[in-house]
Amino acid sequence: MILAVAGGKGGVGKSTLSLNLAAELDAVVVDADLGMADLPGARGPDLHDVLAGRADPVEAVCESGPVDILPCGRTLAGARAGDVTGLVAAVEAVAGAYGRVVVDCPAGMAADAGMPLLAADASLLVASPRTFALADALRTRALARELDAGLAAVALNRAGKNPPTDQIRSALGAPVVAVPDDERVARAQRHGIAVRSLAPGSCPAERFSELADEVRFRENQSCRS
Repeated sequence: MILAVAGGKGGVGKSTLSLNLAAELDAVVVDADLGMADLPGARGPDLHDVLAGRADPVEAVCESGPVDILPCGRTLAGARAGDVTGLVAAVEAVAGAYGRVVVDCPAGMAADAGMPLLAADASLLVASPRTFALADALRTRALARELDAGLAAVALNRAGKNPPTDQIRSALGAPVVAVPDDERVARAQRHGIAVRSLAPGSCPAERFSELADEVRFRENQSCRS
C-alpha cells in the first residue's frame, strides 16, 4: 500500500505525521517534498539522485535509522535536475520491495504535489484545527479524489481543547483524529524518531496509533473489493 500524506498549506505538520505513521505501519517513508525536504537526511543517494537517473530507488532507501527512509536532497540544484514525472515509478518500486510506503507530499496544488497522490492507493490529509483551514482541506481532498487516492483519514494537527472534529468529519466525509499540540511531538521530530519511541503510551502516541488503525482499515477494505 502507498499512502500519501497531504495538506494544502505548508507548516501543518505533514512531515511529522509521515514519520510517525511510517513507524506505526512499519513502512518506508519517502520524503517527496523536493524543494523543502524536512525529514531526516542520510548519507548516500537520495530522491534527487533517483529522479535524475543517478540511483535506484530501492537502493536509495536508508535502513540505518529508527524508520526506513528514502530521503530527499536539500539543494535547489538537485531539485531542478530531477524529472518529477519519475516519482510515481520510484515510489511504486519501493512499495514493491518493502510493502507499505508513506509519502510526505509537498504543500500546495502544483504538479509536484499531485505526483505522490497519483502514485498513492490512499491519502491522509493533515489540516489545521482552525476553521478557515477547511477550504484548503477541501481542495486537497478534491485533488486526491481526482487522482484516485481516496481519503483514509484526516489528522487535525496541533489541536488544542475542543477541536472541531465533528465539523471536519462532516465536511470531509472521513474519520478525524485530533493530534494534540505537545512538546514531545516536536522533540521526537528533532531527533528523527517516532513519538512512540520517545514517549510510549502518551496521548500523541495513541493518536498516531489511531490514525494508523484507520489506514489499515482502509487497506483491508481495498483488499476485499
